[in-house]
Amino acid sequence: MFPDPPGCSFASDNAAGIHPDVIAAISAANTGHALAYGADRWTSQVEQEFNDLFGQEVSVFLTLNGTGTNILALATMLQPGESVLCTDWSHINDDEAAAPERILSTKLIPTPSTNGKMSVDAVHARAEALGNIHHAQPGVLSLTQPTEWGTTYTVDEIGELCDVAHSYGMRVHLDGARIANAVAALGKGREGLRQMVIETSIDTMSFGGTKNGLMAAEAVVHLSPYPAQLGQHLRKQVNQLGSKMRFVAAQFLAALDEDRWLDWATHSNSMATILHAGAVDIIGDAAGPPPAVNSMFPVLPDAVAVPLREWCFFWDWNSASSQHRWMTSWDTTEADISRFLEGLRFAVERAEKRN
Repeated sequence: MFPDPPGCSFASDNAAGIHPDVIAAISAANTGHALAYGADRWTSQVEQEFNDLFGQEVSVFLTLNGTGTNILALATMLQPGESVLCTDWSHINDDEAAAPERILSTKLIPTPSTNGKMSVDAVHARAEALGNIHHAQPGVLSLTQPTEWGTTYTVDEIGELCDVAHSYGMRVHLDGARIANAVAALGKGREGLRQMVIETSIDTMSFGGTKNGLMAAEAVVHLSPYPAQLGQHLRKQVNQLGSKMRFVAAQFLAALDEDRWLDWATHSNSMATILHAGAVDIIGDAAGPPPAVNSMFPVLPDAVAVPLREWCFFWDWNSASSQHRWMTSWDTTEADISRFLEGLRFAVERAEKRN
């Protein structure tokens, strides 16, 4: 029989709870009245904290969920008649129910990717549509860092993609739903974020918090000042203007204080490394390459995957290649990993006996 399952699943960092420091920050902000819609001291403070984080003045619009954040970011970047270049595996293309297309009346142009990453050649190829009256005009290049396949762009790769996109007059959006994990993997702290985003000339990014210990807390960050009134108006139009904004701001204040956001992501990444090493001992190369961030993609036959998933849930990822996704979180423990690996070993050994 399987052992008792671990206290967590390995389905997604979205499944994890809220970090206690964030709960404490929400509770501390829950005193008295404060003006709504961002006219409060917490929101003013967090805007300055983002300036400090990026080492320059930026424009910050706090938001409530990942899909809405991406929609707002793109809404602030697109001109009439323009389209968005993205990879076939990007979240905006594959996991947002065509929300950008329906809400923004734009066209997403998904491009075949390698390990989830956009190539310079693909941007050049899609740019051939520019000037053709019959084709949607590529106006924004959207990159995901880290990708949906757990890979990361190097700083040089982002810089090259930005240079090419800008040479065609496109703006570049970075979907950073898990940006903390990518920055933590780079190992350079805030300087790594600035190299990844400022020095490469990213125009606008979605800055994720919910997948890293926060609750319904995201942000659109323009790396050059953006008209505040227009941004606030667009945020209202796409349903991302929270009335009690102080509770979103308070969460980011807790996360950015002493760079806890990077500590939490570093822990999540390290747990994935430990999980991968243990899986290699059991299933060898089928564990896939070492994780760059907090996800790994093992290849498992149904005889192993089905009972293992029923015991401790995780997602299928690519049925054509029998790949699945295991993710770690800020609250994953080594004890959780040990118990999950016990279950993996049991599932493998039982499948071998039945063969």
